Amino acid sequence: MQLDNLYQEVILDHYKNPQNKSLAGDNDAQVHHVNPSCGDEVTLGVKLEGNRVISVNWEGVGCSISQASTSIMSDLLLGKTLEEAQQISENFLHLMQSKGAEEGDPLVLEDAVALAGVSKYPARIKCALLGWMAFKDASVQAHSKEEK
Repeated sequence: MQLDNLYQEVILDHYKNPQNKSLAGDNDAQVHHVNPSCGDEVTLGVKLEGNRVISVNWEGVGCSISQASTSIMSDLLLGKTLEEAQQISENFLHLMQSKGAEEGDPLVLEDAVALAGVSKYPARIKCALLGWMAFKDASVQAHSKEEK
């Protein structure tokens, strides 16, 4: 099986069987993001315990890229410290900005490397980043509440 086919299967699996797709009522922060270029939407909640991400939950509608990417992200960042989550997010952003030149580090990004091909299509990059940007906003809001 070719790597591209495997990556397509990973994306389709996360799209059809999304991880953490159910909004919780006890989030420390919840945000709603929309990709105006295509209409994809995600509402994402985060719960922290100190500096550790203990819950990433979401609801969304949109293309397979935005929904699979949010599923992958929600699973990948669960249990990480905010610093670890930020490093992983920056690594993913770098991958998306690579215009197809990078493959991504599977030790850091795990299933998110399946989205590397998206970086060749500028119109789809916003789809892949939708959930990640929502997480960034929600985690900042949740962390500022924790500090008060």
